[in-house]
Amino acid sequence: MLEIHNFEGKTKEEVLEKALSKLNVDETEILANYNEIEGRLFKGRKCELAVLKNIDLISFIKDHFSRLSELMNVDIKCEIKIREELLNVNLITSNNSIIIGKDGKTLAAIQSLLKQILNNKTPFNIKLNIDVSDYKSKKRKYLEYEVKKICKEVLKTKVDVQLDPMNSYERRIVHTVISTFHELESESSGSEPNRYIMIKYKG
Repeated sequence: MLEIHNFEGKTKEEVLEKALSKLNVDETEILANYNEIEGRLFKGRKCELAVLKNIDLISFIKDHFSRLSELMNVDIKCEIKIREELLNVNLITSNNSIIIGKDGKTLAAIQSLLKQILNNKTPFNIKLNIDVSDYKSKKRKYLEYEVKKICKEVLKTKVDVQLDPMNSYERRIVHTVISTFHELESESSGSEPNRYIMIKYKG
């Protein structure tokens, strides 16, 4: 269970000091969400603070994947790192192919489900990245390599190229790569799940 601790004070500094003292943690060990409320009439402004301890979030994530492990009949262990509101989860499993799925679709669904759960249970804008044995980073490097090759070909021939359909994560990578070629531009077209990118020569 994710326990959210709520505190009130006159300023951010005051309410944060109160939270850290009460929970016996330092600022690097929590996620914090501030809400400053303007005072009305004779009431002064106040600051509300919602706090989630990192240790509780890590425990929740591990329990989540423990249940998923039983459902999928796959051994799953987690390596979890939290930096501010960025949550990186690397999975070590007994069957990576099942967890990753065709073209990474199962992994994407697992990430989407957990992000939705966290959004529903907490007031924090947690950015979540789930990977399996560096599958995503390896795929990203391969995708960047292939797109650079195509970009160089477009520069040489001055002929536009339509890429195969990709998910939104892959399209973001492709747009970033193409933006480094100043004589080219990229444009997304089509509807999901068949949305694709055109690489265009602009000279």
